[in-house]
Amino acid sequence: MIGILSLTTFFPLVGVAAILLLRQFAKGDAEALKRNARWITLVTTLATLALSILLIANFDPAQPGFQFVEHLNWFSGASYRMGVDGISVLFVVLTAFLMPLAIVASWQSIQERVAEYMIAFLVLETLMIGVFCALDLVVFYIFFEAALVPMFLIIGIWGGKNRLYAAYKFFLYTLAGSVLMLAAILTMIGVAKTSSIPELMAYHFSPTMQIWLFLAFFASFAVKMPMWPVHTWLPDAHVEAPTAGSVILAGILLKMGGYGFLRFSLPMFPSASTYFTPLIFALSVIAIIYTSLVAFRQTDIKKLIAYSSVAHMGFVTMGIFSGNVYGVQGAIFQMLSHGVISGALFLCVGVIYDRMHTREIAFYGGLVNRMPWYAAVFMLFTMGNVGLPGTSGFVGEMLTMTGVYGASTITVLFAATGVILSAVYALSLYRRVVFGEMVNPKLSAIADLDLREVVIFAPLIVGALALGVYPRLITDVTSASVERLVDLWRAGVGG
Repeated sequence: MIGILSLTTFFPLVGVAAILLLRQFAKGDAEALKRNARWITLVTTLATLALSILLIANFDPAQPGFQFVEHLNWFSGASYRMGVDGISVLFVVLTAFLMPLAIVASWQSIQERVAEYMIAFLVLETLMIGVFCALDLVVFYIFFEAALVPMFLIIGIWGGKNRLYAAYKFFLYTLAGSVLMLAAILTMIGVAKTSSIPELMAYHFSPTMQIWLFLAFFASFAVKMPMWPVHTWLPDAHVEAPTAGSVILAGILLKMGGYGFLRFSLPMFPSASTYFTPLIFALSVIAIIYTSLVAFRQTDIKKLIAYSSVAHMGFVTMGIFSGNVYGVQGAIFQMLSHGVISGALFLCVGVIYDRMHTREIAFYGGLVNRMPWYAAVFMLFTMGNVGLPGTSGFVGEMLTMTGVYGASTITVLFAATGVILSAVYALSLYRRVVFGEMVNPKLSAIADLDLREVVIFAPLIVGALALGVYPRLITDVTSASVERLVDLWRAGVGG
């Protein structure tokens, strides 16, 4: 019998099969194919969301270990193993939550090769959920790397005018780091004689081997986050990607790097993680300050938000390597919060881009006069991005800095400047786009949010405020698994 994890992971492929069948029977009616492909994809993603809600409803947060475990022998010692703990289960829910919103956001803006576009997103959803559920190194690597392909196609086919450059840069950057991770995976399997992630978490590699294995995994996860200085692919990818592609890229794909650090680096290479913590702190602080300054000088709204994402991921890497429960909890909370807020910000950009077909900051101004509801929504998520108390952005940053303060006071002092800088570039963007006089006559006829866009933003608004007001929605689920992770790290260092 198929377990709930496998059902949740592979259910989007049911939608793929339905669209492929539809193509065979609707060859002469292109409009019907487009319309039905959209509805099939939306229904499939909503059904996947329902399965993820069923998953979290039956999850026991008091148990720190893996739950809903599925195990099937595969080949040469590798096994199909699936399972989730308090760290990974929420990323499954986040993925399933954002996907239908991305599909609805593409409803009108994507008019060419609609069926193929929807298939790419459904396949991507399966691969992303698989990353967070995999409990075997080989299975994880397959999901992790295969997720590059549909995103490469989404950027390269449906992106902007420089889409091929951005798509190849995204693909080559991430693939280069993953080659080293593959070598490390083969080494680990050869030494430990198992590819099971739970067994490898309990296996003690020698300190010297840990350093090399850590660096190999770090090469892949640092690019995926992305960390400074291997972040340069992200702004290009965001600028050229369609709106829904940017939502999923920022909301989910960037989190795979942070999840990899939590799942592999800390428990499997504890000594190396401790050894490289000062380097991680230094790179994180540089990312927070440098990319915040770069964001302030951007003229493209999407590129500004992309650099903002790099800065926020700096807080995540800082918290992961803080070595205490508060920092790790904060890092996880920040990733989930950023998935909601950054996804919403890219959707905000998509609203005005669909109307005006430009993202240049200088083109806009005075939108509050014509789009008051849009101005209110944009303000909420801008404040969340800054870290205003009452929004989810505040909780993640404060928890992270609280945890890191116990490990390195000087790191927190430098990182705290990023909070100030984020307010500078985010509020400056908002002032220039929304307030002031509407001097551009082309904006005089711009329309406010329609019903479809309200439906998209409503759950994101609820999510950002609910997590900000009641953060225990996250921390109660993750606490047992985070405490176990920190204990494994400390025990490994002590051993």
